[in-house]
Amino acid sequence: MSCAANGGSPTSPSPSGTPNTSPSPSTSTSPGGGTSTGCGAAAFCDGFESQTGSAVSGAWTTSFTNCQGSGTATVDSTVSHSGGKSVRINGAAGYCNHVMVKPTKDLSGLGSVWYGRFYVRHTTALPSQHVAFAALKDNGDGGKDLRMGGQNGALQWNRESDDATLPAQSPAGVAQSRPLPTNSWNCVEFMVNGSGTLSTWLDGTAIPGLTVDGTPTADIDQQWLARSWKPAVTDLRLGWEAYGDGADTLWYDDVAIGASRIGC
Repeated sequence: MSCAANGGSPTSPSPSGTPNTSPSPSTSTSPGGGTSTGCGAAAFCDGFESQTGSAVSGAWTTSFTNCQGSGTATVDSTVSHSGGKSVRINGAAGYCNHVMVKPTKDLSGLGSVWYGRFYVRHTTALPSQHVAFAALKDNGDGGKDLRMGGQNGALQWNRESDDATLPAQSPAGVAQSRPLPTNSWNCVEFMVNGSGTLSTWLDGTAIPGLTVDGTPTADIDQQWLARSWKPAVTDLRLGWEAYGDGADTLWYDDVAIGASRIGC
């Protein structure tokens, strides 16, 4: 599915720092309480339009998993993918600078297959050291996190329980991933299946290195499948977790979660 179909022209900062105003894509009332781009049949879909101040509230709450540092999460009315608001994450470098936001709605009953979609814009290329910008609590893995982020300059998944990575962090594995472009809105989609498979799309295109298909493939999911993995995810958090070097400023908008693919 092409993201251009529903993505529209976002409101984003111009090189001078003054926001450009351009037509927003069509929006719809969302289960999350505000409006958002392309909700489809999502169980949760929100574009932060119902936020009333600079502090995250209402359909969202701030989360500091494991530890808290100097990272911050605020509602931003100057940069957005659609509508007029987004959440801005000031992600700091150094271990334990963890800050994320998550829906207040209980999504644990969604089912064994989760599809997610969010738009993210950031300013700094993914670093060589491990960072995460999204996480899902996995009750099928002892409540540990399934984390999406980057390492060696490219996107990756990381399993907190055993530190397995997808793809393997070899040159051949990293080559099967993609960087996360800076200073533009990126549509990130994922699918996590309780049977033990996982898929990832960037701007509507599947990423081979971020795919678990059940058949071990060298440099991709061979390490991941070295032990049984039957995920049972219960939430979605978006923000920044640094495990070494790596600071970034990120914006999130138009977040959707459902039992079938939502698209961009």
